[in-house]
Amino acid sequence: MSDPFRIAIVGVGLVGRRHVDAIRSLQNVSLTAVVDQTPEGEAYAAQIGVPYFSDLSQMLQTVTPDGVILATPTPLHIEQGLACVAYGCPVLVEKPIAVDADSALKLVQAADVSDVPLLVGHHRRHNPLIKAAKEAIDANKIGNVRGIQGSCWFYKPDGYFDVAPWRKQKGAGPISVNLVHDIDLMRYLAGEIVQVHAYAQPSVRGFENEDVAAAIMTFQNGAIATISVSDSIVSPWSWELTSSEYPIYPSTQESSYLIGGSHGSISIPDLRLWTHEGGQRDWWTPISATSLKTGASDPLVNQIAHFVKVARKETSPLVSGWEGLRTLRVVEAIQKSCTLGTSITIPDTATKQSETVLHVENI
Repeated sequence: MSDPFRIAIVGVGLVGRRHVDAIRSLQNVSLTAVVDQTPEGEAYAAQIGVPYFSDLSQMLQTVTPDGVILATPTPLHIEQGLACVAYGCPVLVEKPIAVDADSALKLVQAADVSDVPLLVGHHRRHNPLIKAAKEAIDANKIGNVRGIQGSCWFYKPDGYFDVAPWRKQKGAGPISVNLVHDIDLMRYLAGEIVQVHAYAQPSVRGFENEDVAAAIMTFQNGAIATISVSDSIVSPWSWELTSSEYPIYPSTQESSYLIGGSHGSISIPDLRLWTHEGGQRDWWTPISATSLKTGASDPLVNQIAHFVKVARKETSPLVSGWEGLRTLRVVEAIQKSCTLGTSITIPDTATKQSETVLHVENI
């Protein structure tokens, strides 16, 4: 058996502590250090009996971990990610990878040049529900994907914003904080998004950001998606409330995504596959559903196990830095379209090009 893979956590807020729990549930993986600049972080490190550091560089020099997870606020990701890359340390960066695509590109390219594994924490891809849906779509169970509908609706209580006032500020609305997850899954399941047109409305609570937005997205393969997001709608239709992924959210047994193809459709996360009887495709022929089978496991635990394999060069990353960058580009395009009221064409990053300009098209 190989030596335990030693992971350091930078940032032990809500998400960071979930990563700690995931690490501790895995065999042959150990938590080697906590980096945090708050008294609460120092107290937490003492509570769990792990070496504490207030400075990332000092930790890297002292502990030399096998991998680092950055669960810090997004504006810190690039500086901290570049520090890890400079030390040759594999890094898993929480989503979104950066505040903007230009900054993200610097980190992604630096990791490439240094041949340091860089992963982005779009953990939903590691959920067995998404794996089953991806396998069904790739196996042509629904034919060519033609349309997608997505809902990301929930009601965040006032206290959620009061305990962290930055959540009320411009740029911290549900497009960047929540919709980024859904956009990443749509890209993963249906292919690259090449153009968006989006709308948003100001927060009814008087915050600086939006509280409801919707987008129409065109995919490279010709499919079209519609999706809307709001943190001020009382609703059962969001990934959090439908996937049973995180127990603090009550399960509603509904679905939040519908993916339609030329030979069938699938709803996610309930994994109901709809097709016509006998393969006859017309609206007069009865249509019925079968439920895809899948197991259950914690995607955060799966993500850590995957990170270890990638860091050891045993497999390729499911969500590379480039993947995180592509998802961020789509989110940026949605935000820009909301501001300008125009369609935005998203630049091609498939060949790791450095172009970062978002093209505006008047309609």
